[in-house]
Amino acid sequence: MAPTRRTERDYSLAMPSIATFPRDRFASLLGGAATAGSFSARRTARPVDLRMEVDGVGPIALPVSVGQAKQLCLIGRPARFGKGEQTLLDAKVRDTWEVPKSRIKIDKRQWNATLRPILDRLRADLGLPEGCQLAAEFHSMLVYAPGQFFAPHQDSEKADAMIGTLVVTLPSASSGGVLVVEHAGQTATYRSSKESLSFVAFYADCRHHVRPVTSGYRVVLTYNLLLKGDTVAAAAGRADPGLTAELASCLNEHFGDSDKPTRLVYLLDHEYTQRALGWARLKGDDASRAAMVRAAAHAADCEVALALAEVHETWSTEDAEPGGPWGRHGRYWDDDEEEEEDEDGSGEDDYELQELIESTTSLDCWLDESDEATPTSLTVSDDEVCATTPTANLSPHDSSYEGYMGNYGNTLDRWYRRAAIVVWPRRWDFAVRAESSPGWALDRLADLVRAGDVAGARDAAATLASFWSVAAKANAEHLLGKALTVAQGLDEPGTAAMLLVPFQIEMLARTHAASLAQLAAHYGESWTRDLIGVWFGRDRPAYMSWQPQRAVWLESLPAVCEALRAAPEAGVPVGRLLSAAAWTPLRESAGEMLRFPTPSYRDKALGELGPAVAGLLVSTAIVAAADLREEMVAFLRQDNDDLVVCAMSALRAAHKSKRQTHRESGLDVIARHCAARLEARLARPARAADDWSIELPGGCRCELCQTLGAFLGDPAQRAFEWPLAEQRRRHVHSRIDQAELPVHHQTRRSGRPYTLVLSKTDALFAREREARQRDQTDLAWLGRTFVAR
Repeated sequence: MAPTRRTERDYSLAMPSIATFPRDRFASLLGGAATAGSFSARRTARPVDLRMEVDGVGPIALPVSVGQAKQLCLIGRPARFGKGEQTLLDAKVRDTWEVPKSRIKIDKRQWNATLRPILDRLRADLGLPEGCQLAAEFHSMLVYAPGQFFAPHQDSEKADAMIGTLVVTLPSASSGGVLVVEHAGQTATYRSSKESLSFVAFYADCRHHVRPVTSGYRVVLTYNLLLKGDTVAAAAGRADPGLTAELASCLNEHFGDSDKPTRLVYLLDHEYTQRALGWARLKGDDASRAAMVRAAAHAADCEVALALAEVHETWSTEDAEPGGPWGRHGRYWDDDEEEEEDEDGSGEDDYELQELIESTTSLDCWLDESDEATPTSLTVSDDEVCATTPTANLSPHDSSYEGYMGNYGNTLDRWYRRAAIVVWPRRWDFAVRAESSPGWALDRLADLVRAGDVAGARDAAATLASFWSVAAKANAEHLLGKALTVAQGLDEPGTAAMLLVPFQIEMLARTHAASLAQLAAHYGESWTRDLIGVWFGRDRPAYMSWQPQRAVWLESLPAVCEALRAAPEAGVPVGRLLSAAAWTPLRESAGEMLRFPTPSYRDKALGELGPAVAGLLVSTAIVAAADLREEMVAFLRQDNDDLVVCAMSALRAAHKSKRQTHRESGLDVIARHCAARLEARLARPARAADDWSIELPGGCRCELCQTLGAFLGDPAQRAFEWPLAEQRRRHVHSRIDQAELPVHHQTRRSGRPYTLVLSKTDALFAREREARQRDQTDLAWLGRTFVAR
């Protein structure tokens, strides 16, 4: 049976009348109890109380005449717009005139006689409870001449108390310039009046735009709407005890008797910035629903917090069918409207959403009921999330369309920003907060230990076991110091190990040395060895555990070992454990690199390994790990010229570090070995001008490779014509290219089979000259730096 496809329209109607899950019933109950407020509202008034004068134009008569509007344009400047942290000027996005605020003088006393009553009505229209007030802070005067417009956008919050925008359109004989406000899949359209003032208020997260003016001039005053009062506290007085009980019952059923930390995340309808997020400043239905959720949480013995949420949805899509004369949205445009393209150019109207493939919700900026913020980074599962308004009905702040690719159809990724209320049982308070903010958890555990409540700290830490290995990794490099201190204070080896398992060896710095030494002294060598093995990824193959950051860390290991040596207890043994654990993957990685068939790749990889080898050798000297040093020196002194590349790189890195530990670290022995190998290579006679022999590296011994080897080894034969079928030619090509041999190969496409033409090139002699010059340079450097000492 084929899966049921759910379109965006279907998804917006997906809330059943009797929801199956407790969390869905919870969201449904909140939706049914919503206030009558809207995301935008309009009021009108006669213009008798607006007395305004503009410097350079004079008193403004209402309705605004064409002549005065033109004068306003002459003293205006092109309006800018905000995008992130930038303020931009682009007539393709915003094309209108802005009259400087300093030129405008309004009789506020007279104007307030109209404005204040209008603001109170708009407050109620927007669903804000009684006990709160709206104040209007004048922002600018805008004049839209014929053809001018403002593309879809969202206002930035210009003050902490800003909750929305007020647009006062002055009466004039104009057409077009329609203000369109959108939110949660709904659209409101507002036209200006020829005789009356038009007051349109909308929340700051609403996308809106102004369509082009078709005739006349549109003149508006814009205000920042500031909120006074606490919306949630004011809405709490209207709580219905029966509804509170039903909501609390849903919470109890959702949480049940779970033996693991769990939560319920209810997504609010509006978007908030971190600056604007706060219980007292929630908008419209968000405020009334938040009050109901808080009351239900308290009744169900739960904690509650406010958070910012980012929702990422991936949808399958199909190309949209043209909408005919009614446009792509199936609606008819009137004479002074034009269908506009998306501001971001994503062309979302060119396809239709089909099925929701995946959805993830992540939380940050966690506020408790006192508005105390806690840094948070948490991804929650779908079975913890519910919403009255489906996310797909909102406007995404970003989207990415991926067209048809092979086995995958068209997909659309959308990212949304919403506020969320997080509820969890009080019995899981510490664990839930800890999962959202591991740093906070370590601070609280440390507080308990300092207060002498070690048993309480152990009990609290034990509740972290089910999620700590994942939660702590999000910001692990900044948590290790705290975790080391807490792990010792817990005085319980199993719990201490659980706290430290998420970290990786690359996070260990010299600042952690003293704490690690104390921890090792407290729990013993066996416990410490096991922990270090986990940090090194001992259960993973070398190619997985060895990463570039590991090499960088090994360069810093001498500093860590010096700090360990200075620690009062167990520092040197810990340094030896670290060095021994580091050598195993380093040796295995070097062995893998020696087997690379391509010389340039092999030399590059081994050369890049050199500084790590030097760091580890120097560390063995600092912590007196003689046996390990001898093992490393023996490995580097193998009868293998390829290892000279690694050894020379290690010697140069050690010399650059300025640490005078050449004898103790075995570097002097390695230097003498390298010098001997270089001298032996230079003692070989230079290649004769007529010697064209080339050695084929070992590996495949098939008959093709034997024939190829015979040609390459012949000092007199420079070319070879070889009739071969395609697959056999490919094999020969690959051997030559993989070994980077100085041989040109070309296929002569005549006859059957085609002929492979091989030609030895002059690069054979050039490479040997370069190699001898490199060896001479390295030998001279060794003589100056190591061997002569």
